[in-house]
Amino acid sequence: MALELVAVFLGFAVPMVISPGPGNTVLALSGARFGVRGTGLFWLGFEIGNVLLCLLYGLGFGALLLEYPQSHTLMLWAGAAYVLYLAWGFFRSAAPGAKPQTVERMGLVSGIVAVLLNVKIHSMVAVMFAQFLQPDRALAPQVLLLTGAFLLVGIVCHFPWIYGGQLILGRFTSDQALRIQGRVFGGLMVAVALHMLWV
Repeated sequence: MALELVAVFLGFAVPMVISPGPGNTVLALSGARFGVRGTGLFWLGFEIGNVLLCLLYGLGFGALLLEYPQSHTLMLWAGAAYVLYLAWGFFRSAAPGAKPQTVERMGLVSGIVAVLLNVKIHSMVAVMFAQFLQPDRALAPQVLLLTGAFLLVGIVCHFPWIYGGQLILGRFTSDQALRIQGRVFGGLMVAVALHMLWV
């Protein structure tokens, strides 16, 4: 990739990946609740999901999804339902009589699912390949290069969200603070789900 093209790619990818959205909100909330280390598997799954989407769209399979407008609607509703499921976990940990520390950590599969059902990421990846694939060059090396570059941008841009969540809220560890966090985080997840459906 020429240096000029790298600069253009970074100018596209960095603002898109680091900007607020459902994925970064979930990463920040997980960082706040479980810390960077406790979010590790979810984060790994999140980045694996990004790689899978890049390969899917880069190799042309994404065109099948784009051909059917109802697939977009289905993904929106499935993504919102998944975020509401995550919200329920936070609300459950805040219920009277529940041990707030027992909220389940989101693991590898949760990270992959969070990406695959995130319409913002689908749109971002589809636009990336439409802009940066050069039709006169071999497809596979370009897809691998763009996927690798997108993965690096993702790792660098997602870490501040996770660490920021840990830094800002991670020090509040009493049962009462965790219950309040459970309610607030659950409410934020509901807001994210509504945002996904109506924006």
